[in-house]
Amino acid sequence: MVNKFFTDIQNAIFLPLKSWAEQSPGNWNILIVAGFLLLMGSAILAYVMHKMMGQKDERTNIISLKSAYCVLAVVILCDIIFPKEYMWNIFFLFKYGIAFLAGGIYLAVQYKKDFS
Repeated sequence: MVNKFFTDIQNAIFLPLKSWAEQSPGNWNILIVAGFLLLMGSAILAYVMHKMMGQKDERTNIISLKSAYCVLAVVILCDIIFPKEYMWNIFFLFKYGIAFLAGGIYLAVQYKKDFS
């Protein structure tokens, strides 16, 4: 039942994306570049926000651990949602790009809350 539910979601969302990406090499390259830019931008955001927190102490250690928890939760959620039969390398880029983005956003929100 649950497996059929996730399969239906995957078919509804990702099959049109697969058919669009397979229409031409240009579409495939657009998808790869978008995933790579998302990954690099998210990693830079997470790194900058982590450095802005300052020296490690009791407070920043807890914030860093909660950020890592957000990254882990998003990776697990993306593993459940993204299909594993096709385009797995592109979804690998998007999975970690979204995960780093979630961790960076969590760090930015905590930084704004604590230091502003």
